[in-house]
Amino acid sequence: MAMLRRTRGRPDDELLRQALRNWAFVIPRPDARTGPTEVRLALDWVARASRPLGDLLDPVVMRGVLRALRLKRDGTVAAAETQRRKRTTLVNSVRYAIEPGRLRADPLAHVSWRITETAQQVDPRVVVNPAQARSLLCAVSYIGGYERARAKAGRPLRRDVLRGTAAGRSRGRHAARLRPARDRVGHRGPARPPPLRRQEVNRQRTDHDLRGLKSRPPSDTRVVPLPPELVRLRRESVDTFGTADGGRLFFNEKGGIVGSSTYDRAWHETRELALPPDLVASPLAVRPYDLRHSALSTWLNAGVDPTEVAERAGNCVEVLMTRYAKCLYGRQALANRRIDALLDEYG
Repeated sequence: MAMLRRTRGRPDDELLRQALRNWAFVIPRPDARTGPTEVRLALDWVARASRPLGDLLDPVVMRGVLRALRLKRDGTVAAAETQRRKRTTLVNSVRYAIEPGRLRADPLAHVSWRITETAQQVDPRVVVNPAQARSLLCAVSYIGGYERARAKAGRPLRRDVLRGTAAGRSRGRHAARLRPARDRVGHRGPARPPPLRRQEVNRQRTDHDLRGLKSRPPSDTRVVPLPPELVRLRRESVDTFGTADGGRLFFNEKGGIVGSSTYDRAWHETRELALPPDLVASPLAVRPYDLRHSALSTWLNAGVDPTEVAERAGNCVEVLMTRYAKCLYGRQALANRRIDALLDEYG
């Protein structure tokens, strides 16, 4: 977007993003002539307004691109990790352009630019307590209906994937890839499924679905812990709804991998059903991923060794303590009562 000139006839930004994301930057690229009229017109404008690659050698243009990478779509500053990842992508793209001679020099070499540091801690307002988590996970089983085909990937999937995110302390994409046949359930400990690689779901970028674990070598793996409660829920799901090809527990109506947008939409409905209006309007558990924050905070509040929590979560101890060591919702009131009780003893 930062490489587009401000010329006459510019479409609105949302249409430009849709045209670029869904039509121009897709592999294999669809035929734009089959797209909607507004998309075709937007791509025609992009072709006329796009700066040549050599313009990156202009420090003013290069700095504008770097400035754009620093911001989110709403104009606020993105997280430092997001900025760093985007800059890495830009650096790799520039190097790729230099190799075949499309750029005669490195446009980043003489531009001074720093990552804007932002708060790395998880917002404590999003962290639910165990009672709220159970209410949400109960409500999610009522979302969707059996009268539509989506129900096959709706009620059971939404319930169990989200429960897996919370009860299993795992990421949603890990829960969605679990298979029941290879679980190892011990008599004295939680079940531990085989090591998994993460999977990003994108219908239009199917060649990039399988990826390595975040910030790790491609061949690295991580064991996702399954407590007995989650094992029971998974077995109940298999007995009721069966599995997809390859033994996957969770699947859409066509038997494929479930997109993250599926349970994002379900979660929006779930919060309205499970939470009172004042909390629905708050950031509390606004995303399914916030259940992970709540789970890790619960473990830390319960006194579990941070090293063990970090291993199960797939984080280092430093990240765990700086980002996830938050008080649960309502925990401050409990702490205040304990402090008052102690002071009363000396009153």
